[in-house]
Amino acid sequence: MKPSAQINIKTLWITIFVLVVLNMLGSLFFYRFDLTKDKRYTLSETSLQIVKQVKNPLSVKIYMEGDLPADFRRLQQETRQLLEEFQAYNSNIVFEFVNPLENKDESEALTKSLFQKGLIPVNITVDDKGKQSQAMVFPWAVAVYNNREINIPLLKNRMGASTTQKVIGSIQHLEYSIADAINKITKDKQKKVAIIKGNGEMNEIHIAKMLMQIRESYYIGPFTLDSVGKDPNGSLNALKKYDLAIIAKPTEAFSDEEKQVLDQFIMNGGKSLWLIDQVAADMDSLYNQAGATLAYPRDLNLNDMFFKYGFRINPDLVKDEQGSPIKLATGEQGSATQYQDFIWKFAPLVSPESKHPIVKNLGGIKFDFASPIDTLKNGIKKTVLLQSSPYSKKIGTPFEVNLGIVSEQTSPKDYLNKGNVPMSVLLEGSFHSVFENRVLAFKENSFLAKGKPTKMIVVSDGDLARNQLDKNRMPVELGYDQRSGNLYDNKDFVMNCINYLLDDTGLINIRSKDLDLPLLDKEKVYENYTQTQFITIGLPILVLLVFGLLFTYIRKRKYSK
Repeated sequence: MKPSAQINIKTLWITIFVLVVLNMLGSLFFYRFDLTKDKRYTLSETSLQIVKQVKNPLSVKIYMEGDLPADFRRLQQETRQLLEEFQAYNSNIVFEFVNPLENKDESEALTKSLFQKGLIPVNITVDDKGKQSQAMVFPWAVAVYNNREINIPLLKNRMGASTTQKVIGSIQHLEYSIADAINKITKDKQKKVAIIKGNGEMNEIHIAKMLMQIRESYYIGPFTLDSVGKDPNGSLNALKKYDLAIIAKPTEAFSDEEKQVLDQFIMNGGKSLWLIDQVAADMDSLYNQAGATLAYPRDLNLNDMFFKYGFRINPDLVKDEQGSPIKLATGEQGSATQYQDFIWKFAPLVSPESKHPIVKNLGGIKFDFASPIDTLKNGIKKTVLLQSSPYSKKIGTPFEVNLGIVSEQTSPKDYLNKGNVPMSVLLEGSFHSVFENRVLAFKENSFLAKGKPTKMIVVSDGDLARNQLDKNRMPVELGYDQRSGNLYDNKDFVMNCINYLLDDTGLINIRSKDLDLPLLDKEKVYENYTQTQFITIGLPILVLLVFGLLFTYIRKRKYSK
């Protein structure tokens, strides 16, 4: 046998041995390599913990298959790769992609059933080198586990954003959307949320969408403070069994007994979300013949309590040039009423600037008649979550609000050093009781003057969590404004607040994960279409062809001797 043949056989056996060893090691040790710069396919520790909860088969059906526009093909690819990552860590997770429009005979019935489940499609305009066409896409997935079913939204709607921008934002939130859905469908509920009643808070139908969203992850129940007058200690002990109290737009003053119950709930470590209207004003009261309403301060008897905790909600209104759009009738043409879009300055549209996980990567959040919040020095950590734009200011009350303000002319000088007004604040620490060194409203043996470490969030607008009602008096999506047709991120903000207060911070941290997703400049691509095609398709083929010819030539020259 020639020496060269012996060397080749030896090399072959060494290669086989190395491959066998690598396979044996691979069966003993599990590791996945993510070579992307931003580690987009590396699951966070929270996601890995959630994956471990899946003990039985979990089926995920994704309704994005078929001939999709380019942006949605990217979303489809990212969804597939992320689900493969989940599946690699737990084989109980199985998934399939479905084209709901594939079979014309069955597509109508299928799309109707998807509509009934709340899976609303998006109609998009596809621009292919200047040629536009319409396409309908279902950017949704449905997960099924132990006869429980949950919808997974894959496309995050951002007002004013292009389809490409929406897809990029959706990819940023993809791991959160999937992990959150798996967590909801597999995890047993543990935390309890109390919806405080008894002081003129919003009716359940007006916070129905918020309640439905909370119910997916937590136990929830109404808690009426009416019983405080008869048995305050019993009411306090009952409230202590809850983890979070939500006070959603009270309109009637709290008694001292009710304040003590809420205060001692907080002192014992209870979390709280305050959605407070310090000024009485709403949009419905504006739609009258005069087109005006009087905005006046509302006394809830909570000022001393808030002051002790380290903040103050002023009885003023925030007027912001960066307001939300509103449609108003401007006249009639024939028998049809003509409408025009205006900016309503008493409905600030806030784009979060804070990097806190609660608001990071959120889109616009809509307020209605919000008030400014002042923070006070008292040793409590305070984080401003949402604030008005630089071109905003405070308006004192009482004040007549009228629709004619939409035609008002202003200049930047009107807002010099007046903007960036806080409208939502997170407070964390050990609070002091408002009844410290004061006579108690009722005798309590376990009274705490200084509380255990806890957290609370204050929002100076109760309507931020209010869903509108359609013509059939049914609630529409939280954050959807029927007057303008825009969908705001109010629901995500409220749920982020609740998750953070209840220490479900891992999921929020997934939401704030940053991915580096570069975009192609479409204009440059169209201008250099042939050149781009050659670089992306022709050049790799040409390189392979040259390499193949060169390799063949060298091999032929070497062995022909």
